[in-house]
Amino acid sequence: MPPQSTAESGEVREVRLAEALSERYLAYALSTIMSRSLPDVRDGLKPVHRRLLHAMRELRLNPDTPFKKSARVVGDVIGKYHPHGDQAVYDALVRLAQDFALRYPLIDGQGNFGNIDGDNAAAMRYTEARLTAVAARLLEGIDEDAVDFRPTYDGEAQEPVVLPANFPNLLANGAQGIAVGMATSVPPHNVAELAEALVHLVRHPNAGIETLVDKVQGPDFPTGGLLVEPRDSIVEAYRTGRGSFRLRARFAEPEPLSGGRYQLVVTEIPYQVSKAKLIERVAELLEQRKLPLLGDIRDESAEDIRLVFEPKSRNVDPEHLKESLFRASELEVRVPLNLNVLDASQTPRVMSLREVLQAYIDHRHVVLQRRTAHRLEKIARRLDVLAGYLVAYLNLDEVIRIIREEDEPKAELMRAFDLADSQAEAILNMRLRALRKLEEMEIRREHTQLSEEQADLRDLLGDEARRLKVLEYEFRQLKKDFAPDTPLGRRRTDVAEPPSAVVVPLEAVIEREPVTVLLSAKGWIRAMKGHGTAAADAKYKEGDNPRFAVPCQTTDKLLVFATNGRMYTLGTDKLPGGRGFGEPLRLMIDLPNDQDVLAVLVHEAGRKLLVAASDGRGFLVSEDELVAQTKNGKQVLNLAAGAEAQVLRPVPLEADHLAVIGENRKLLAFPLAELPEMARGRGVTLQKYRDGGLKDAKPFALDVGLEVQLGPERSRTFDLHHYLGKRASAGRLPPAGFPKHGRFD
Repeated sequence: MPPQSTAESGEVREVRLAEALSERYLAYALSTIMSRSLPDVRDGLKPVHRRLLHAMRELRLNPDTPFKKSARVVGDVIGKYHPHGDQAVYDALVRLAQDFALRYPLIDGQGNFGNIDGDNAAAMRYTEARLTAVAARLLEGIDEDAVDFRPTYDGEAQEPVVLPANFPNLLANGAQGIAVGMATSVPPHNVAELAEALVHLVRHPNAGIETLVDKVQGPDFPTGGLLVEPRDSIVEAYRTGRGSFRLRARFAEPEPLSGGRYQLVVTEIPYQVSKAKLIERVAELLEQRKLPLLGDIRDESAEDIRLVFEPKSRNVDPEHLKESLFRASELEVRVPLNLNVLDASQTPRVMSLREVLQAYIDHRHVVLQRRTAHRLEKIARRLDVLAGYLVAYLNLDEVIRIIREEDEPKAELMRAFDLADSQAEAILNMRLRALRKLEEMEIRREHTQLSEEQADLRDLLGDEARRLKVLEYEFRQLKKDFAPDTPLGRRRTDVAEPPSAVVVPLEAVIEREPVTVLLSAKGWIRAMKGHGTAAADAKYKEGDNPRFAVPCQTTDKLLVFATNGRMYTLGTDKLPGGRGFGEPLRLMIDLPNDQDVLAVLVHEAGRKLLVAASDGRGFLVSEDELVAQTKNGKQVLNLAAGAEAQVLRPVPLEADHLAVIGENRKLLAFPLAELPEMARGRGVTLQKYRDGGLKDAKPFALDVGLEVQLGPERSRTFDLHHYLGKRASAGRLPPAGFPKHGRFD
């Protein structure tokens, strides 16, 4: 039986639990989307920020008035408008005052409001705040019926639904928020560029995204940096409303030091990156030897950022050091763009750049109409009063008599001179000193001026083209107020060319050290430090024995060839160290239990390999084709039934022939050019056998001869001119002195 819900009226209804939960969750989701997380496209504010600015205006905390304690502001906000925790409201206030968080701060803070290192602001009882000139622009005209108001949560007061916003705050300051099932991420932009785009869009309502991106070059972050995103990607992001921008720290020119050394200095770090955490991260990478090109990092910042990076040696290329830092740390980040906002009808949707700019123009158009209508209403009331005053001056003696002698002077005035209630009330409230002749002249002058203004405003309301001209002038004035040559208006994030591919040596990521990779007979693998005695000193588990010992470097890749014809790739830096017995190789690659490792090689780019199967078929393959990124490896040899991979050998540059020997001890040599080069397959027949299969194959130079290993430290070179034959023929018995094991090594 599902639980019962009780309504306030006392009615008891049976409701399915799933329906009750879905209904309540939907209500919660809508509340989060509309009243907490997503900004309004018109003023770019969430409710908490809008309420903060409105409350500060009510407290008369204008840019030219003294500061008040932040605690006073927070108290008013949570008491009158925003019934949430005081710390959450104070955190929102603090962010509006941080010049490294907001491109154009809306609150002028006095005291400790945090810093770019990530330190918190002081408690609200210690800090003070007031509005900035930018915030005053957002509130401009709010007393002139420019926007709608609604009751506050307790119904005791009114709050604005949206601000008039004589400032494109959404794009200028950006916004971030996570709602239920959706999120928003809008980076900040330069107001002068936005104003230019708005002017263009007023003139050309169907302007394309490419044209608008010519005006709005890209985000402009308060902390500066370099925007290195390709233009095509920027245009596409603004067209769809979704994308991301690649942002890098700004390096100054390398500073020379004594002895031919130098140091790199970062003067601007990416947006929303904590300087302290950035330094901590780089120091960790340095300690873990993941930045071998870097010698040291220092923070010499004062009011300006100055991070000093010293290379490990003077021979380190500055560009390689920069690239390794960009790849490993937050000196390079991707800033997301998700223009998911509430439109004028409070519907969440993803907008393009043009739609956002057009929504702002439409909002300012509505504000202009409402402010004009409000002004006309005030003028009409004032003209009505002035008309009453003029009647009084024309009939001054009679007005005075009525006021002195009549018991109901107001009613008598209205009857005698056909006045409205408001006009009669204004006459009765006149001061005696206003009855001077000079005052009558002033009233007539005011009446004339207001009548002219009334006609002009009526014409404005009836002429849309003229209203658009007013908006265009407003946007031009906005660009002038935030001109690029002003401290607040200058562009801080430069748009740079996308960086060309910098090939960073692998040692810029992994420190190059000599190691010997050991693979035991039972398949345990490890990397011992050093060469030479490393393999000899290694210990193995009881019953296990050494099999492969491959000298290499920590920056090398290993190619592991198995009897199933698959090639697997291992990074030597990922192998377990020499302490202990290592780890089973099968944990690192997907090698079936019935298969074995045939060979282990150090990868050399551009080299060719010979691969062959036990049935005598093989081919040449480029080593670059064999590097695999997954544990499954790559299939190289396609094996016939009953066959398995038998040979994997590098092809020396001087090799021009191939020597093949079978299990029947028949030896054959033929030109290497007769072998095809393939990426995968069965290949061609190398040697024919009546019984058995392939034993070994080896590329060699015919004029030099075939070197065959006779023992650990003994070899012999054989002349194979007498063993030349056609590919796929049987061959002949090897010469005297050839090892009985039948292999070339």
